[in-house]
Amino acid sequence: MKRWAWAMVAFLFCLGLAPAWAHGPSRQKIAETVDINAPVDKVWAIVKDFDALAKWHPGVASSAADKGNAVGSVRIVVLKAPGDPKIVEELLSYNDAGHTYHYGGKDVDVKVLPVSNYTSWLTAGDNGHGGSTVEWKGAFYRGFLNNDPPPELNDEAAVAAVTAVYRAGLDNLKKLAEAP
Repeated sequence: MKRWAWAMVAFLFCLGLAPAWAHGPSRQKIAETVDINAPVDKVWAIVKDFDALAKWHPGVASSAADKGNAVGSVRIVVLKAPGDPKIVEELLSYNDAGHTYHYGGKDVDVKVLPVSNYTSWLTAGDNGHGGSTVEWKGAFYRGFLNNDPPPELNDEAAVAAVTAVYRAGLDNLKKLAEAP
């Protein structure tokens, strides 16, 4: 075989391996739940409004949404932290009867939340024992999308940050919903 033919075979072989060599981030998924000793309608009344996050999440100062619970509504979440960091999110689906909504990040500074391209679902359901189970789940990529991320933007940092946000909200929601 001629030299150029071998070179072409080698080139095509390398093209076939290129996807295996390229390793970017993998999508992370988490789900946090809380059982609440309160009926689902009471719990849903607390969390159902897309702009009500500040009413039940202890880390949120304000959460104004431009169109309420209408799909496409954009909320600006201002955190209780120095400098009033903000996260911008969009409501992707809303089902009042099903006690669930789905939203995604539109503008997130990785210094505020070390993730990119995230979506979340919040669902309240009857647990069959007179109470409720609330699930907050999400899918996202780490904050650094290239290989070899710095520790503060790697998969572990992203999972830890989102888990902390969900846990703080769910734990406070339980406290609020179970209060007399």
